[in-house]
Amino acid sequence: MFLTQPYSVRGMSAAQRALCCALLCLAGMVGLTGASRAQGYDLTMSVIVAPGDGYSILTASVPERVAKATGGKVKVTVSDSLVPPAQIAAAVREGRVDMTGALHTYLAADEPRMGIFNLPGLVNDIHEYKKVCDAFWCEDTRRIWREKWNGIVLAEGAWCTQQLFSKDPIRTAADFKGKRLRVHNPQTAEVVNALGGKPVAMATTEIYAALERGVIDGVFISTCVGGALEFWRIAKNVQNWALGPINGWAILVNPDSWERLPEDVRKQIQGAMDELQGEAFGNYDQFVKNAMQAMEKNGVTFWVASDAERATVHKADYIKPSYDAWYKRAEQVGFDGRAYIDRVRKVLGKQAPEGL
Repeated sequence: MFLTQPYSVRGMSAAQRALCCALLCLAGMVGLTGASRAQGYDLTMSVIVAPGDGYSILTASVPERVAKATGGKVKVTVSDSLVPPAQIAAAVREGRVDMTGALHTYLAADEPRMGIFNLPGLVNDIHEYKKVCDAFWCEDTRRIWREKWNGIVLAEGAWCTQQLFSKDPIRTAADFKGKRLRVHNPQTAEVVNALGGKPVAMATTEIYAALERGVIDGVFISTCVGGALEFWRIAKNVQNWALGPINGWAILVNPDSWERLPEDVRKQIQGAMDELQGEAFGNYDQFVKNAMQAMEKNGVTFWVASDAERATVHKADYIKPSYDAWYKRAEQVGFDGRAYIDRVRKVLGKQAPEGL
């Protein structure tokens, strides 16, 4: 009651002054606790343009997932225009953004372990990818992300199965000869070159115009992205040769940005990212199926190379340059490439193809 009265400090007894100070301190502590609870954290996340793919569907859901997991304490802003695709991993390393959805493939020329799934005939589908990931590869790449790109992996995923969209049918090894094909990794580029084709590096945003103008004859790209961007309107032949069919991605966070968050908040976010990763692998086949069904409604017919046809393209003469270049780069980086690939084959129960 006396707190509402206009008492002066001088007019108070020692006991009253002591009680007043105690109440004021308590009020201050309550105020600080309330401010702490209300404190918010803003994180910026860069992604690349990949309409229709599970990558975009899942990375776009990060803000909602994180907000829900943290009770609104953390706000994540996702943008596909902050950073050029080739710089997306470096942006996290340098602290230009807090988070990113990075692609292993973009780094395969620098760090070959990031591109094992692009070696022909090694990892052929999402189930083999997940098997190798769980066995040892994802743990290896988490260490590499941290050491070389200053990124902490929060979740893993993979692009929809890669298809070859082409203006003319490419259904034999001979059909590759002379074709200018957009590729997204050095391993597939080596195979296309060995087959007599001309591999071309090109950003996704440039592909449609390049197909229209005849700058390229075809493109290796995610089923989902190729369908959403309607490459099939120009490149009506959609073929699966199982050349680099799986491409991984990872959601990374900068360590400094991560450590600024309270431990309980980090645990909440990691829980949300664990759920996202579960959906990335659990819904993978459905993402691909949805994209294929949408294209089929528009008259697209998919062609899948038979084992015999695939064998003609996966002959040692054509794929050995890809492996040789990978082994050479492994030696430059400082690890035994052949032993590493043997380890992958052991996990998958595969033998090395004759001649490799």
